[in-house]
Amino acid sequence: MSVIYDVIIIGGGPGGLSAGIYAGRGKLKTLLIEKSRSMGGQCGITAEVENYPGFLETSGPILMDAYKNHADRFKVEFVRGEVEKIVVADDGFLKTVMTKDGAEYICRALILSPGAEPRILGLKGEMEFRGKGVSYCATCDGAFYEELDVAVIGGGNSAVEEACYLTQFADKVYLIHRRDQFRADPIAVERALANPKIIPVMDSVVEEICGDKTVNKVIVKNVKTGEIKDISCDGVFIFAGTIPKTGFLKDFISLTDNGYIIANYKQETSIPGVYGAGDACDKFLRQIVTAAADGAIAAMAASQYIAEENYIHKNNR
Repeated sequence: MSVIYDVIIIGGGPGGLSAGIYAGRGKLKTLLIEKSRSMGGQCGITAEVENYPGFLETSGPILMDAYKNHADRFKVEFVRGEVEKIVVADDGFLKTVMTKDGAEYICRALILSPGAEPRILGLKGEMEFRGKGVSYCATCDGAFYEELDVAVIGGGNSAVEEACYLTQFADKVYLIHRRDQFRADPIAVERALANPKIIPVMDSVVEEICGDKTVNKVIVKNVKTGEIKDISCDGVFIFAGTIPKTGFLKDFISLTDNGYIIANYKQETSIPGVYGAGDACDKFLRQIVTAAADGAIAAMAASQYIAEENYIHKNNR
């Protein structure tokens, strides 16, 4: 007979690991499935973290190692695999998780924390300087650019609003957009253009991100005139949107039009006993601390669900 886990967690980022810690500490038999070689998700490849409560300065890998060790302490099991399909039993209680390598795992409650990733523009130098001046999160990295100059790429709400946020730290914020008008809400645009630190660079695209050990300039091309110019800057923030890693969930649970998991205040999804956590959820703020909170809530809700369902099944036998 196959082992039946109380909880299976998909994804080993802050949300998944936090869920594992809470589930394991609650004496639930817990399995975490992660497709990458290492834990941590986006946090695991973040060089510097200084906005995680209680840690004035640390790194993503160090923080995620601590999460993993904490989960180990509460006997969370880990396997490497990429989930392909999830099937719910007719009674709605047991869920079977199938991976691409043919493995199957059964559980009573399921926590989905597959994460999200920034949309990559594919610019020359983008991957070379990722974490060395190229960022996709102003809230995460803005404070590193105190009294420096930065470039923001994008023209939607995220780009315009984050450009305004960056003016709290940077001396100059070059806001580079390929069109002659921003796509952001008029109020956001008006606020940005009224800020003397923001320098709009319209009708322009970034041809290359340059630097030595870290970013020191971007090469920009005007799409109407063809003019090429250099803009000196110490950092580049790219806001082309994020992509939730929820392709395998498309026909399983309710998602937003953009593919994000729809979950309520208890992290419950459209299927009983299935929970969402972390950056793959439709939410206001995507940070390490909010992902961790999601995981804790999901694990506690899952524990309550299991207790209630076990009682129901026992008394209906």
